[in-house]
Amino acid sequence: MIKVLIAEDQGMILGALAAMLDLEEDISVVARAPNGKEALKLTAEFNPDVVVTDIEMPGMTGLEFATALKEKHHPAKVIIVTTFARPGYLRRALDAGVKGYLLKDAPAEQLANAIRKVHAGGKVIAPELATEAWENADPLNDRERQVLRLAGDGLASADIARQLFLSEGTVRNYLSEAIGKLGAANRIEAARIARQKGWL
Repeated sequence: MIKVLIAEDQGMILGALAAMLDLEEDISVVARAPNGKEALKLTAEFNPDVVVTDIEMPGMTGLEFATALKEKHHPAKVIIVTTFARPGYLRRALDAGVKGYLLKDAPAEQLANAIRKVHAGGKVIAPELATEAWENADPLNDRERQVLRLAGDGLASADIARQLFLSEGTVRNYLSEAIGKLGAANRIEAARIARQKGWL
């Protein structure tokens, strides 16, 4: 029996995924979480074989959850199921050790099959994303991404500096680098471009 934990902040989708997977003879949904933080706690408690998670969730995203799980050396394998067909997200997911990446409009039986394949040591990537992901590499480094995300949320350089324990000059340098790399006119446009590509 493959033990599965589902992390999804939309209650209706969470319930539907759990009900659908529970129909499979070899899959058992052992826990459900409304966000990444809760999923991390429940993973330690229930020790699932596979975690099926969304990306965009409050408190802790699916990508942050996958990274945290990898850092803890937990053996659970992560499959992301999302509406976001953004190649940047896929690249970051793979870097975080994610073993599966599916889109929510995929046929239902695809998820159960993906769980079996990932549990057996394989990888499952939505084919329409795989090629694009390798052709559109993320040019930002982690610091540039952090600074740009906060700038896109409307924070001034001084506020970003305080939050990240950096000097204002350093923040401006990171923003300038990010704007240049993305060919944007300003920080807001740079954040918008990066979000559309799935790099934030």
